[in-house]
Amino acid sequence: MQAFLKTGKLSTNDKPSASGTKTAKKKPPAPWVEKYRPKTIDDIVDQGEVVQVLRECLSGGDLPHLLFYGPPGTGKTSAILAAARQLFGDITRDRVLELNASDERGIQVIRDKVKSFSQLTVSNTRPDCRPCPPYKLVILDEADSMTTAAQAALRRTMERETRTTRFCLICNYVSRIIPPITSRCSKFRFKPLTRENVIKRLQEVCNAEGVDIGDGEVLQQAVHTCDGDLRRALTALQCCQRLLGKVTAEGLIEVTGLVPDTLVNEYLSIRNYNVLEQFVAKFLMDAYSASQLLEQLSATVVNAGHLTNKQKCAISEKIAVCSHRLLDGGAEFMQLTDLGCSIIMANDNP
Repeated sequence: MQAFLKTGKLSTNDKPSASGTKTAKKKPPAPWVEKYRPKTIDDIVDQGEVVQVLRECLSGGDLPHLLFYGPPGTGKTSAILAAARQLFGDITRDRVLELNASDERGIQVIRDKVKSFSQLTVSNTRPDCRPCPPYKLVILDEADSMTTAAQAALRRTMERETRTTRFCLICNYVSRIIPPITSRCSKFRFKPLTRENVIKRLQEVCNAEGVDIGDGEVLQQAVHTCDGDLRRALTALQCCQRLLGKVTAEGLIEVTGLVPDTLVNEYLSIRNYNVLEQFVAKFLMDAYSASQLLEQLSATVVNAGHLTNKQKCAISEKIAVCSHRLLDGGAEFMQLTDLGCSIIMANDNP
């Protein structure tokens, strides 16, 4: 300290304390969904027609306005992001504007962010003098959540800025997009992934991560859980591995919140009100979701061989009514008890 007051410098003997040193922060594990997201369009799983058309567009460097629609987790966002990386290379961040329309779905967002970005002109060369398409790309994810006014404003922007900007709209339900926009886009439907391709992709990821999955029962359960949604299956596997230390079929059911088939069948076979009341109370005490039970019960009733068509119609109609009441804030105990009484009456009157 005396040396510092005299010279204004620290002496060579003074060393910073250990508490002042920066400790290296350990990075948290990356989600498998992002870590194994396809880097090129050829890595997209089970969407051969879409990949073929995109490959032809990229080979010519000319991309039309695109509209991707289909179930979640089938590769819509991954496809356009992979295509953008192949088009623009190192300057992808400067040429691509990605917005989630479910969060930013008002007309003001279209007027401010999208319109101002679309009006910018770009060159046909990269900073390293390599050729590049002379346009930008706007990606609107979950576009079916946009208001009608915002879609109308987007239609005008798409019409005026085609020379400098291409648009890609991604949605689950194409019927919620206004016709003036759909007529300006090339529409591609992403179909649910086949069981074989989902298992193959999950196997590749598990081998890369060193996850012991044992026999094929675990992957079969993951496919049954995700119902064609590869993103959901990968997330379930990673959560099971991180939370339970290993991946098992029972662990996947617990992590994803599925109701065991034994409980679904037991609920469907109840014939007494007192037993029904005890079952519903225990079911809710075990923290199972009533909405999840109704979803699985609907599929079970449709495929049940011991029920007549009349019984299936009565039970399915009541499932729809109770599901609507739950969405409106109805009590789970009351709705499950009401549905159970309808099932008892249907079983007594085949």
